[in-house]
Amino acid sequence: MCGRYVLYGPGEALIDGFSLVELPPFAPRYNIAPASTVLVVREEPGRGRVAEPMRWGLVPHWARDPSIGARLVNARGESVADKPAFRQALRRSRCLIPANGFYEWQAPAGGARGRKQPFYVHPRGGGLFAMAGLFERWQGPEGTLATCCIVTTAANAAMAAIHDRMPVLLDRAGQAAWLDAALRDPQALAPLLRPCPDDWLALHPVAPEVGDARREGATLIEPMPGFSVAAPQ
Repeated sequence: MCGRYVLYGPGEALIDGFSLVELPPFAPRYNIAPASTVLVVREEPGRGRVAEPMRWGLVPHWARDPSIGARLVNARGESVADKPAFRQALRRSRCLIPANGFYEWQAPAGGARGRKQPFYVHPRGGGLFAMAGLFERWQGPEGTLATCCIVTTAANAAMAAIHDRMPVLLDRAGQAAWLDAALRDPQALAPLLRPCPDDWLALHPVAPEVGDARREGATLIEPMPGFSVAAPQ
């Protein structure tokens, strides 16, 4: 899964890295949690790629109320084509969710009880991730609500010691295919929904304060000494 991530930019890197024709103002965030307003990159016909604020937690068009979004933060890539909450968005409303990195929590070794250790996962060598996402526009009594979710896949070897899931991370070619409105066949999209190469990732332990969604700031991604990544069980 992916339950927390980081986006601080800078704006120039977002514009260049995602070939944006429009980027709204945004504030650097180091502890983005579900229900937050996040930046989503989508293809706008006739214009190109634009970034738009949306709420994290997908609300399908058929939902009676937006509370369902709290349960639809992630979509499993293995079943996204079949789930009623996601299958229309997969065909018609795909997006990219930019991130400088994301957090994942490692359980104590051997199934022991205790506090999980958070890790910060980021591109090896710096830069930005392009996480595969879906979005929807829900019509409610107060107007249109734009929401999104992150598509996940099985962990690669670099992530497996921390968690068994990770976001789908796309390279340039994968990004173009994911945003291609003409590509609607789930079978054609399925090859994109796989773990990224191991050497894309770098990770290090961080302080447990990141578990509090009220905490913010660049200190949250600083390495925490005295920990190492345990081998997969």
